[in-house]
Amino acid sequence: MATMTVAQVAEFLGIQDIRVERLARENLLVPCDKDGEGKPLFEEDDVKRYKILAERLGGL
Repeated sequence: MATMTVAQVAEFLGIQDIRVERLARENLLVPCDKDGEGKPLFEEDDVKRYKILAERLGGL
């Protein structure tokens, strides 16, 4: 499976990087790993599922 960086997730969801990091801290978007700098990495499928859920609940 493909992994996405914080910047890639932010671009895909149309939000700021800091918001992606907050979603990870709050366990609303669970990271699968960390990069060399300690930033979270996310599974592409998880990000897509989160986007669908967020849109159903009223948007990002």
